[in-house]
Amino acid sequence: MDIQQMLNSNGTVSAVARELGVDQSTAASGVQALLPAILGGFGKQGESGGLDALGGLIGGLGGGGLLDAVTGDQATPVGQGNEILGQIFGSKDTSRAVASHAADQTGISPDLLKKMLPIVAMAVAGYMAKQGGGSGGLGGLLGQVLGGGQQQSAPQSGGLGGILGQVLGGGAGGGSGNPLDAILGQLRR
Repeated sequence: MDIQQMLNSNGTVSAVARELGVDQSTAASGVQALLPAILGGFGKQGESGGLDALGGLIGGLGGGGLLDAVTGDQATPVGQGNEILGQIFGSKDTSRAVASHAADQTGISPDLLKKMLPIVAMAVAGYMAKQGGGSGGLGGLLGQVLGGGQQQSAPQSGGLGGILGQVLGGGAGGGSGNPLDAILGQLRR
């Protein structure tokens, strides 16, 4: 199961649609367009050695409860998602560039995608926290998932580990496989 399927099956896409008042198809397209950059941001944390800070932030914001907050019946507390985005992207300019890039790909309004971005970041972070609960916590899981291609045979290889390996070109080495690098390159022009 890839991460897009995981977000569909756990109710994230439906929750995004309900929260933002859009149809399921629009929500699915937006989530799919935003995922590579979000996963790329997590990958950047692995490259820069910021996994402990990210793990601490996600744990402090609720860990696996972040996913539950997205899929629950209450409004999603997007402030938590914005904190995650601040950690993985570093600036609001990067978040805007990610939304603009996704808008170019999908035809969905950049404003709608900006609202979607923290919700999707929370869902991904919450999912990783739930998967990392047993062995070494979130920091250990992030290190294992983002640390390199050799570890992809670990138990989570069909889920987030596998998709991160595919999206990031087999791990945290070399920035050329990270979709966030292309977006940041466009931002610098």
